[in-house]
Amino acid sequence: MVKTLAKSIREYKKPSILSPIFVSIEVILECLMPLVIMQFIGKINPNGTTSTEAVEMSTILTYGGILIGMALLSLVTGMLSGRFAARASAGFAKNLRKDMYYAIQDYSFSNIDKFSTSSLVTRQTTDVTNLQMAYMMIIRVAIRCPLMLIFSLAMAFTVNVTISWIFLALVPVLAAVLVVVILKTHPIFVRVFHKYDNMNRSVREDIKGIRVVKSFVREDFEKKKFENASEDVRKDFTLAERIMAVNAPVMQFCIWLSFLLIFLIASLLTVHNPADPVGEEKLTVLIMYASQILSAVMQLSMVLVMIIIARTSAERIVEVLSEKSNIVSPENAVKEVKDGDIVFDNVSFKYSKGAERFALADVNLHIKSGQTIGVLGGTGASKSTLVNLIPRLYDATEGAVYVGGVNVKDYDLETLRNKVAMVLQKNVLFSGTIKENLRWGKEDATDDEMLRVCKLACADDFIQTFPDKYDTYIEQGGTNVSGGQKQRLCIARALLKDPKVLILDDSTSAVDTRTDAMIRKSFREEIPNVTKIIIAQRVSSVQDADQIIVMDGGRINAIGTHEELLKNNEIYKEVYYSQNRVGNAANEGGALHE
Repeated sequence: MVKTLAKSIREYKKPSILSPIFVSIEVILECLMPLVIMQFIGKINPNGTTSTEAVEMSTILTYGGILIGMALLSLVTGMLSGRFAARASAGFAKNLRKDMYYAIQDYSFSNIDKFSTSSLVTRQTTDVTNLQMAYMMIIRVAIRCPLMLIFSLAMAFTVNVTISWIFLALVPVLAAVLVVVILKTHPIFVRVFHKYDNMNRSVREDIKGIRVVKSFVREDFEKKKFENASEDVRKDFTLAERIMAVNAPVMQFCIWLSFLLIFLIASLLTVHNPADPVGEEKLTVLIMYASQILSAVMQLSMVLVMIIIARTSAERIVEVLSEKSNIVSPENAVKEVKDGDIVFDNVSFKYSKGAERFALADVNLHIKSGQTIGVLGGTGASKSTLVNLIPRLYDATEGAVYVGGVNVKDYDLETLRNKVAMVLQKNVLFSGTIKENLRWGKEDATDDEMLRVCKLACADDFIQTFPDKYDTYIEQGGTNVSGGQKQRLCIARALLKDPKVLILDDSTSAVDTRTDAMIRKSFREEIPNVTKIIIAQRVSSVQDADQIIVMDGGRINAIGTHEELLKNNEIYKEVYYSQNRVGNAANEGGALHE
């Protein structure tokens, strides 16, 4: 896990190294200052009296200057350490987000299915922030505290060995408390971040579906759902904080206990050995070292608590970074798609290895380049699953899919997907102008090229009605255009790729039948060499296709023209007559006459 995360430090290695160096200098200075103070007190009170008359002003100025210089140098090194730590941790977090984002972009659909959207968002935000804070503490406070502990103990032993054993006796007690806290809280944080995902999922669904929520007057229901998710998070965090709260009072108890024991043992040593008393200068320095030691342990406990939280976040981040796409370009990949010829050779597919049944089973199909193919079937017939195998959004579990005479697994992914344009069932437009959205299909597309594809997709007519025409700004998700307009813009965007295969996955469902017919007419006349696969719910959208595939239960039920299927296929006839009342009535009349 550490090795994976360390890769994201990269250009921030220098500040990550400088921060511990400067904090080490700060610690050394802080540990030396009590010794200088002890020497100073010894000079001021050489005979055990409080008189300072015999002390020369030069001595006071000398020691005062040394202490001020050390304090200022400690301040500067501390500030530099903090500055480098902040820069390193913020840069580390930036690289983590970038690495996670890039990793997600390379995921196949099956990889994405493994993580929920809300979970990925939480990992990119909350989890990275936790890791950023932990990293800053690790390269600064986690270096400072052990060094302070070691140096202060060493210095204390140089002052008085007997009293210094108090500190060594208390450290294991504090360490035991920390271990218990870590063991108790880690499982809680593992659980609470899963609940964070659920809470974020609730927020995301509410915001995305706010129009539905309001139209069904379900605000109170959604508020209650969010309140329950938020309460679950609160309960677990409260439990964890309650356990961690034990840490502070135990630390405070040990600090005051150490002071009491220092005075007690110093008094006993002085009484039993008056010739070698524990002087006030030694007592002062030992109390200072006690404060430094126990303060270091307390700070270290805070760091460890932060690391406990961050450990869970780190595991979740590494899970994303370690997830490798199961769909990658092979070595010596084919980088040219000859034509739009498509073959399904005994193809079966299921979404996961553990799935009980195949989503697609025993599919054998040959689509000639330039043909227009309709795909029809009920909900859950696996129409979208069928076409998702063509651009390798998923890989066939059994059998093989060929495009242009080449197995899709042998293609360079970018080449294949650039030549297999797909307008998905859920059309997505991004915030930006119409031109910027269209250029997703081709980055350097000219205005004439965009005009041409928009006319093919019957989008130019409504674009010309906007005041800013092709520079009209599209809101996030395309909320300021209608469903039909959104679909036509997505079709135009796909056409800009100059594909060999064009797949429309129910992407004219929001378009009226007249516009739908015009789009299909444009396709026949303007892009006759492009293989066109049209998934539709309306028979009218596919009835003029060269071949129509009827899907049922993940299998091909029938293939034929409109006329052939109308004669021979019950599923097709049922769909057709349910959508055409006149034909349905005539069919029923003929059945009665018979």
